[in-house]
Amino acid sequence: MLPEGWKECFLGELVDGTIKNGFSANPVEKISGMYILSLGCLTEDGLIVDQIKNIDKNMSLYEYILQPGDILVSRSNTPDKVGRSAMFRGEIKNCIYPDLMMRFRVKKTVSANFIESVLKHFRARQYLKKSASGSSLSMVKITKATLEKLPVSLPPLPEQEKIAAILSTWDKAISTTDALLENSRQQKKALMQQLLTGKRRLPGFKGEWKNFRLIQRAAIAKGTQINKATLSSSGDYPVMNGGILPSGYFDSFNSPANSIIISEGGNSCGFVQYIKTCFWCGGHCYKLEIKYDYDRYIYHYLKFFEKKIMALRVGSGLPNIQKERLANFGIKVPPLDEQHAIATVLDAADREITLLEQKTARLRKEKKALMQQLLTGKRRVQV
Repeated sequence: MLPEGWKECFLGELVDGTIKNGFSANPVEKISGMYILSLGCLTEDGLIVDQIKNIDKNMSLYEYILQPGDILVSRSNTPDKVGRSAMFRGEIKNCIYPDLMMRFRVKKTVSANFIESVLKHFRARQYLKKSASGSSLSMVKITKATLEKLPVSLPPLPEQEKIAAILSTWDKAISTTDALLENSRQQKKALMQQLLTGKRRLPGFKGEWKNFRLIQRAAIAKGTQINKATLSSSGDYPVMNGGILPSGYFDSFNSPANSIIISEGGNSCGFVQYIKTCFWCGGHCYKLEIKYDYDRYIYHYLKFFEKKIMALRVGSGLPNIQKERLANFGIKVPPLDEQHAIATVLDAADREITLLEQKTARLRKEKKALMQQLLTGKRRVQV
């Protein structure tokens, strides 16, 4: 049941004018002062204008230039991304939107910020995903008619504005935490570039760095494959078998905690991980047994050069990294005490990143719960 003063309507009733598809202009290298958004600009968190492209100035395109208050919706995308939406707030001048997006404005009697929140609510996202159609599993579409029929529970305008302001506070907190997280990641990347190449030495260390092949410093073993039917969706021991995430869980383990693994096959082959719990190492996964060095240093080193390890892959259908090629991968090793010092610095950076990741995840979860309460009227706000 709707709260008192609310009404149930369709989005099309709230649109001022019509919903309009964009235009996909050809990008150019030269800076022309006119731009086009890419589809990747529409994210779960909103509009990000770091993927814009230059286009030639053309008078016929001026009808597609975005104005503050325009709401954009991804009309053609992958099944998990179709229907993504955001409001344009004047982030960049002379910018048009591509044919893969739709644009509309709401009537002056409706809060655009509130409608933006409605479109981000899981009820709207599920409606748009279920309504999408297409013959390809990789790309589906929604129509203007579908968007117009999106159900909206609409409170009075003052309550719309108050709800939007409350949710905006969460958005700002998420944005601030995301910025801190990205800054921490960049700082760690810079530290790795300096410390793991010997360009910068920590105070008090002067020993010689030496070059080795990985096989000279670690035993490399492939795991044991187990029947996929025996795996469960939860359990004590994760099964690592070529991907980034566990393939499932098993009731026993064949590898100790605090081990370095490298994916052997599949699209993620070469991905480096440090597993802190006991686990089952599968047949598409390499496990390293470090002989003479500090394992955390070797992990950070391999993780920093992960792209080079991934470049060792062979095969096109189902790529894999052969053991011999991995064994001959070159590593640079400082004295043991310096390895500990470098790893301590990088581990501290990892802990800071993990805390920020947990904080932003918590903020997103809190906002999602708050949206469910506010956008359905289960929780009313004081106006």
